[in-house]
Amino acid sequence: MIDRSLAVPLRELAWASGKMAFVSGPRQSGKTTFARQELKQRALGRYGNWDDIDFRRAFTKSPKALLPPPAASGSRERPLAVFDEIHKAKGWKRTLKGLYDTLETPCDILVTGSARLDVYRRGGESLLGRYLRFRLHPLSLGELEGKHPAAPTDLVRAVTSAALARPAPAARKTLDLLFEYGGFPEPFLRQSERFARLWRLGRAEKIVREDLRDLSRIPELSQVEMLMALLPERAASRLSRQSLREDLEVSHDTVTRWLLYLEQLYYVFELKPFTRSVPRSLRKEGKLYLWDWSEVALAGPRFENMVASHLLKAADFWTDTGEGVFELHYLRNKEKAEVDFLLTRDRKPWLAVECKLSEDALSPGFGAFLSHLGWPPFVQLVMKPGVVRRVSVEGRRGLVVSAERLLASMP
Repeated sequence: MIDRSLAVPLRELAWASGKMAFVSGPRQSGKTTFARQELKQRALGRYGNWDDIDFRRAFTKSPKALLPPPAASGSRERPLAVFDEIHKAKGWKRTLKGLYDTLETPCDILVTGSARLDVYRRGGESLLGRYLRFRLHPLSLGELEGKHPAAPTDLVRAVTSAALARPAPAARKTLDLLFEYGGFPEPFLRQSERFARLWRLGRAEKIVREDLRDLSRIPELSQVEMLMALLPERAASRLSRQSLREDLEVSHDTVTRWLLYLEQLYYVFELKPFTRSVPRSLRKEGKLYLWDWSEVALAGPRFENMVASHLLKAADFWTDTGEGVFELHYLRNKEKAEVDFLLTRDRKPWLAVECKLSEDALSPGFGAFLSHLGWPPFVQLVMKPGVVRRVSVEGRRGLVVSAERLLASMP
């Protein structure tokens, strides 16, 4: 059993304050397994999935009947009700609000969904103040190593002082497996390339033929599948909607709309350039990454995509657990100087990260940008093992280090 990083903060923040917990994330990222693990911690609990016809009928007819029985008188145990994919139901927010507001005895409620739950906030009764939102990403190195996630301040201090904890020897092998199979639990645990190919085909088909159909009702599903086939070769590069428009022979607005759907369904994510205080910065062109980096064929872009996914997961985790508002960007100017990633905290530059497969030489991009950003800490991650080296730019200390040294400390 793999302990997920969200488990402890979800209990401490949501249920300790009597709020519902909303957990969203990509299809097949482990939400159902996570929910069932939480149920195992309780003496009383029930699980229901909207795809089950009996559950649909009960939820529509009498939602209260789906709640677990109350705890015995005098017991401090709270039952847990799990509602999976109920955002597909018409009027689900109104029903859930009524259920929560009329609870006769204390009961924790966990709502999970494979599409972004905020997509379904249009209209209906507001759930504001009744829930906390959490995002469950695919597996990361820190989770697989069973490490408690470092607090943001501790992580930056370790980077600045070159005091990142040495991971266990097995961490290198785990990182190599993540690089090969991606972070989605099923292909990672099977560790079979044949199975992984079939799994990826099935996941893409479900995203388009089921999730996209339910979300958008668009008729051009086969063309969206063509778009998805074009995206892996564009991962870790600037996104040209014009190029995609020409390849697919559709309008710019159509490509933009389809990409938005694929973002909402956790197939891709786009990082925007950070522009504040950066002279001659690019302002519009984002960089594209896949949630399943194992789809990316070339080693360099795949490594960058894997690091992007780990950094985005850390940003979402720290944001969802109240450490601040963390966002992930990249840096690039019109002279083509670039730094792969910039993590911001409360909209201020916080940590700059560059990725290289094997180069130990420091990227010149740090010198082009960091003085304009107030010299945030900076680190260059390399896929090559056994690298730990202090570096400096204009007297400011940074670090060149093997990727597992940093990623093992992150959520």
